[in-house]
Amino acid sequence: MENDLGRAAALSRRQMLSRSGCGFGLLALSELLASETVRRTTHPFALQSPHHAPKAKRVIFLYMPGGPSHVDLFDPKPRLKVDNGKPLPFDKPKLERTKTGNLMASPWAFARKGRSGVEVSELLPYLSSHMDDLCVIRSMLADNINHSGAALQLCTGEQAFSRPSLGSWLTYGLGTENQNLPAFVVVSPAAVFQGAQLWASSFLPSAYQGTLVRDLKNPIANLGDGATDTVRQRAKLDALRSLNELHQRTRAPDSQLDARIASFELAFRMQREAPEAFDLARETAATHRLYGTDQPATELFGRQCLLARRLVERGVRFVHLFDAPANNAWDHHNGIHDALPKRCRAVDQPIAALLTDLKSRGLLEDTLVLWGGEFGRTPTAEGKNGREHHPFGFSMWMAGGGIRGGMAFGATDEFGWHATQDIVHIHDLHATMLHLMGLDHEKLTFPHAGRDFRLTDVSGRVVKQILA
Repeated sequence: MENDLGRAAALSRRQMLSRSGCGFGLLALSELLASETVRRTTHPFALQSPHHAPKAKRVIFLYMPGGPSHVDLFDPKPRLKVDNGKPLPFDKPKLERTKTGNLMASPWAFARKGRSGVEVSELLPYLSSHMDDLCVIRSMLADNINHSGAALQLCTGEQAFSRPSLGSWLTYGLGTENQNLPAFVVVSPAAVFQGAQLWASSFLPSAYQGTLVRDLKNPIANLGDGATDTVRQRAKLDALRSLNELHQRTRAPDSQLDARIASFELAFRMQREAPEAFDLARETAATHRLYGTDQPATELFGRQCLLARRLVERGVRFVHLFDAPANNAWDHHNGIHDALPKRCRAVDQPIAALLTDLKSRGLLEDTLVLWGGEFGRTPTAEGKNGREHHPFGFSMWMAGGGIRGGMAFGATDEFGWHATQDIVHIHDLHATMLHLMGLDHEKLTFPHAGRDFRLTDVSGRVVKQILA
């Protein structure tokens, strides 16, 4: 709201300087803020001006719930092979859940790929062909060791309380390019820890929460009302809106009622465009083979990635994909030697296809793609064949949308335990994403409970070293 209220306040200050009387100036400010509130309520997804020229216009967040193992995928550690089976030679942090055992080397080989030579695991053969497009951040740091708190922090910036999600902040700050589709779409075939809190709008107006898609074959339930007479349907909606507004006039402001009114209007507009946008059958057989939707192992996430491309191509601002065939699919406390290759097979080809497809259509340069989980896994063994939660140093990657490709940024220690070089906290990640979208994380604020809140709380910095 800062970018709107700030402009309103600046205009009002100029008016106050040109007119006499403090009271008149304050009245002008009040009128400007009131008119802005009305405009936001009536047109919640109208395009907003960014704080600065953006590098990216849209975001696809590929979220791997449960915590992928960084030392098995993107952060090779030769020292683990040398000291495999030996105790960790320093004290573990007090923040731990279980007493993990000795060091456990990755059983999978790493190789340098692309012109950049960034190392990646053999478990990701398709993605390895895109290493020159990726910035692998090997020094991520989170504050919570449990799924619920860590997932909240990754998706909302706050690990303990309900806060607006990243997608909600972005759609609030920027609006959306297509008024006939949801601005923020969440695709999660199964439930995950914290559930709707990860895409909720919290104290932001309710219109900015994510639109959840569970069933890819029937993504938006009740999209049609069976009516063929759109003129009559429009008249019914106008009458309903009038009744809602009469009801609203005698009551305190209620963003949930505002969101309900706006949702009826959006649903009417979606009836024209959404069926086509969500219809994957319109894609060619070659495209389906590219994404792996014709193979059992890759069908589910392949359909999700293909849907993400179709949505951002049509102006959706933020698409959040959960790799969730089951709750916390990447939570490998045991059986990691079998479970991790299975998860990699499920997402590797679809993600590589998404990058290929975006690039071929000229969309990757202004689409920011983020991959990762809420934390990594311990370099030490849990039981005989598992790894514990690990927020102290882990890996994520970004591509497109103003990111420098072909680089590994930051580092963990020689065992993969602590982030030690160019540390990137979750707040830093969020600040950088907002910056790429044209938003200053310190200015994108919303007044609530007596103070201004923001996605990055009172922290965060833009990681300029990874910007193109």
